[in-house]
Amino acid sequence: MNKEAKIYVAGHRGMVGSAIVRELNRQGYTNIITRTHSEVDLTRQAEVEEFFAQEKPEYVFVAAAKVGGIGANSAALADFMYFNMMIEMNVIHSAFVNNCKKLEFLGSSCIYPRMCPQPIKEEYLLSGYLEKTNEAYALAKISGLKYCEYLNTQYGTDYISVMPCNLYGPNDNYHPEHSHVLPALIRRFHEAKVSGAKSVTCWGDGSPLREFLYVDDLAELCVFLMNNYSGNETVNAGSGKEITIKGLTELVAEVVGYTGAIGWDTSKPNGTPRKVMDTSKAESMGWKARTSLREGIRLAYEDYLSRT
Repeated sequence: MNKEAKIYVAGHRGMVGSAIVRELNRQGYTNIITRTHSEVDLTRQAEVEEFFAQEKPEYVFVAAAKVGGIGANSAALADFMYFNMMIEMNVIHSAFVNNCKKLEFLGSSCIYPRMCPQPIKEEYLLSGYLEKTNEAYALAKISGLKYCEYLNTQYGTDYISVMPCNLYGPNDNYHPEHSHVLPALIRRFHEAKVSGAKSVTCWGDGSPLREFLYVDDLAELCVFLMNNYSGNETVNAGSGKEITIKGLTELVAEVVGYTGAIGWDTSKPNGTPRKVMDTSKAESMGWKARTSLREGIRLAYEDYLSRT
């Protein structure tokens, strides 16, 4: 991409989209296009088609999505499938119709089978059953990835996809019921600290292993791949380091400054037992995550405090 190229970032107000915009600005790109939901509803085909016909962006980052944690996904399977399918299909197809030079689709590590060999390689996609608690979201993201692949195969487009592990950082969603685990913990421990609560109860038993990536590290990879990678196979993005949910809760509590007890509600689901990405493909191209989990949580907590 040259510095004056017209670049559209779908979902620029979200955590990932805003990080990509920050990275593009940092690198000196000067023609970034954004639209709010009220300006262009990406679930409405006619609105998306009109926008692309008028703007004709040369490059597109598809970071718009309906996202949430295990509770939100389990409670709204139909919504997570419908909204994500509509957003991605409308944006990708309109980019194709309007001769977009290159497109990058952002997905999630939940596309991989529940009992996948670890660490998870890109080639393990569709090799087993999905995790039921987020199956709808995963199916939608797999469809977007595959649609990019099929356009490449049938029409010779240059559309790529990136599958990150659990993300966190500035502009995260801290909703008490609909957020992912790390921002949810930041909010819960902060509120417990402020209220003087003697204990906090978390879901599951704390045993699942998870990997977390600071969103600005992902954004750096996204821009790098747009400039340096082409291919049908997706690219994993992760820190390469895993931690139990129990270990994560203790780390978040420490960073936030909560000193009460932590309990566990084992009637709640754990989700996938272990999920760590094999990032050797991205690393072979010269990228590696730089932000430590402790430092990233500190930065995320600062972001949370700026919103309260």
